[in-house]
Amino acid sequence: MHIFTLTTDWNKSDYYIGAVKGKILSIDPTAQIIDISHQIQSFNVMQAAFVLRNCYLNFPQDTIHIIAVNAALTQKKSLLILKINEQYFLTSDNGICGLISSDKPDAVYRVKDSEINNNFLSLDVFVNTAFHVINKDDFDTFCEPTEDYEKQIPLRPVIDKNLINGSVIYIDSFSNAITNVSKDTFKKVGQGKPYEIFIQSNHYRIDKINETYEDSVSGELLAIFNSVGLLEVAISHGNAAELLNLKINSAIRIKFYDEKPGSKLTLTGD
Repeated sequence: MHIFTLTTDWNKSDYYIGAVKGKILSIDPTAQIIDISHQIQSFNVMQAAFVLRNCYLNFPQDTIHIIAVNAALTQKKSLLILKINEQYFLTSDNGICGLISSDKPDAVYRVKDSEINNNFLSLDVFVNTAFHVINKDDFDTFCEPTEDYEKQIPLRPVIDKNLINGSVIYIDSFSNAITNVSKDTFKKVGQGKPYEIFIQSNHYRIDKINETYEDSVSGELLAIFNSVGLLEVAISHGNAAELLNLKINSAIRIKFYDEKPGSKLTLTGD
């Protein structure tokens, strides 16, 4: 049984998802198709990459991931096949390759004659190529190795002595704001020192990091390292991003002190 995943910036009410699934099943009625997300913001390859990089390692080898985000195939954006950890990612040459994994792909192939004008028919090329890969066809017949492809660079925190300047990189379905500050970075810079977390400005501050969401009472602002090891700002049983007006690229600043600040800070605004 072949496993395909779909990550798209399509609206669920459109026909595109059904058309692609139907195309796959018409070729292999036993195929298993997994919807990773169809709620990626239009053309937002950074959001698509964040979702994929935090779930693909849970899939078995030889899984085919179809990434239909900013997916138009043109002369400048032909179809790529990325091989990462024995899995395959099909994407247009839109920069996502540098964002899916912190490691360089094991191999990158450019599909021959995959340029199609901005048209939904490009998905035929995605599906047909996926079956070439699944069937272990000779790659030389339909693609060629390449090192010349667009790579976006993940947004990383800026580190100074006793200071981490990070930013929000993802808003999840609970309206929690996930930042680009990792637990490892926090420990390396902080060295166990007291700290304050400033959200957007000095207006909202946090001076502790929860072990669980339930460590805070309902309505309380909190910080926690989530399941993928990134610092997350949330409100217990609330909507942090909405209430604090947090968006992608909103600033998160962590300041470390040699001694604990004199007055204990609360988790509310000034």
